[in-house]
Amino acid sequence: MLVAGFSPRLPEPTPPHEDTVLTLVVIPAPVQPLAGPPPAKGLFPVPVPRQDLATAKARQPAAPPPDTAPAATRLPGQAFMDAPPAPTAQEWAMAATYTLKNGKRYRHHWGQHVRSLMGAAREGPEQGAVRFRIEIAPSGQLARLDTLWTTSPAVEQRARQAVQRMPPLPPTPNGKPLVFEKTIVFDAYTAEAPPLYKDDCEPDPVQHGNRFVWDGRSPQTTAAAEAPAQPLDPAAYAECLKQLPQDSIEAEAASDERQQKQWASPTLGR
Repeated sequence: MLVAGFSPRLPEPTPPHEDTVLTLVVIPAPVQPLAGPPPAKGLFPVPVPRQDLATAKARQPAAPPPDTAPAATRLPGQAFMDAPPAPTAQEWAMAATYTLKNGKRYRHHWGQHVRSLMGAAREGPEQGAVRFRIEIAPSGQLARLDTLWTTSPAVEQRARQAVQRMPPLPPTPNGKPLVFEKTIVFDAYTAEAPPLYKDDCEPDPVQHGNRFVWDGRSPQTTAAAEAPAQPLDPAAYAECLKQLPQDSIEAEAASDERQQKQWASPTLGR
């Protein structure tokens, strides 16, 4: 029933409730040094009293500054490769006893040591390669160093300076002069991988050359075909296998990559 002249009155809205946020800050108490005997040596560091911290810090040797020379001379976006580690004394001692394949291990360590002393390589005009012919006396001293070719005189000079800084080397494996050729690559992309040793007891494969080559002046003759090398007898073969070191994964991967580049053909698999 409606009453004339009466208008209903709506209740006033309740204001929204405001939340109060409280921030609690916890200040940790200072840590006091533990009293009593120090812990066992080698398990935890011995706590140093507060009054001895300044003295202990003063006695500590100053840390050497970080080597920022490569970063200072390296341009933004420039390729960079650190020098490989030099062979250890133990590795050199093992190389001096490896008599297979013309001191294969000795020759590899020699090139690795030279490249290590040459330092880090950066992309630019100072990178390149040089190939040496080396003769090492039975005592381990360098008897001769001839340059066969080079792509950069700066790389050749750097390599020769590294050869002069090499430490005394052990005697050659066979007690005879060791003559070999070695290519030193100094750039930011090439890293020499260790060689494989698992096939060193097998006979060398026959070298297939041109037996009909002629210089145009001397009488024409045909060179005799090279006879294949004879394998070792079982006793010598078993003794030879004792010298073979364990091949690394890097050496296996580098061998697979070399074979892939050598035998790959764009016409295969079509």
